[in-house]
Amino acid sequence: MLTTTIEIFVMAIGAGIVGSVLGLGGGIIIVPALTILFGVSMRTAVAASTVSIIATSTGAAVAFLRDRLTNTRVAMWLEMGTSAGALSGALIAGYLHQRFLYIMFGLLLAYSGYNMFRTRKAELPGEVVPDRLSRKLNLAGSYYDRMLGRRVEYQVTRTLPGLVLMYFSGAAAGLLGIGAGIFKVPAMDQVMRMPFKASTATSNFMIGVTAASGAVVYFARGDVKPLVAGPVVLGVLLGAVVGARLMVRLKTSTIRKLFIPLIVYTAIEMIYRGVKG
Repeated sequence: MLTTTIEIFVMAIGAGIVGSVLGLGGGIIIVPALTILFGVSMRTAVAASTVSIIATSTGAAVAFLRDRLTNTRVAMWLEMGTSAGALSGALIAGYLHQRFLYIMFGLLLAYSGYNMFRTRKAELPGEVVPDRLSRKLNLAGSYYDRMLGRRVEYQVTRTLPGLVLMYFSGAAAGLLGIGAGIFKVPAMDQVMRMPFKASTATSNFMIGVTAASGAVVYFARGDVKPLVAGPVVLGVLLGAVVGARLMVRLKTSTIRKLFIPLIVYTAIEMIYRGVKG
């Protein structure tokens, strides 16, 4: 039992590093690892993953907020869409055919992955003209990029389309049981034209808020098993702190290249589930 606990802890550290660097929360690693490698039931694995996402968000948020990578105004604006979408997804989950949804969201992710691949070498977005709503909400931001050795000033555009996409990302999380981070980062990067580092940091900040509501349900149902969730949360928290320090020292192009395989894998997996029925 002690050996298994240590192995889960080490696995969670790796998941925390990946989750904080890419803004995904680490669930894409934790759930398959717990179910396949350690024989944990799906409900227990998902519950542990949901609780660990809060740890990832908390651990990374401190470093990202200190470095001013997180755009809290954008996070609060988009979280309205994600929360409403998650609620809608939970309410209509029993009335929609998931096969169609898997294919639709899979194709959307594939398109986002293609666009991200095209811009994989770009360190920063080109000239961005803020829309009226972005100016009104003062969504522009800045941060010091250690790799570039200078302060990056950026604008945010397509504010309303970004909110709509966040609604659907939240609905996808509620309907399909996937992490919304895989949608949030491409939406901020490709649609709202935020720098990739700011997108991943802001996604990390947001996923904790989204996961908190789900964690309450898992705790109430008794799905959170301390012997599984304990080492997962501790490992993810440690990994998130390490990953946050690592991310600010990486090139944006490197982070994109790490993100693209995950988004392509998720897209293929979702389309396959939809076709398989």
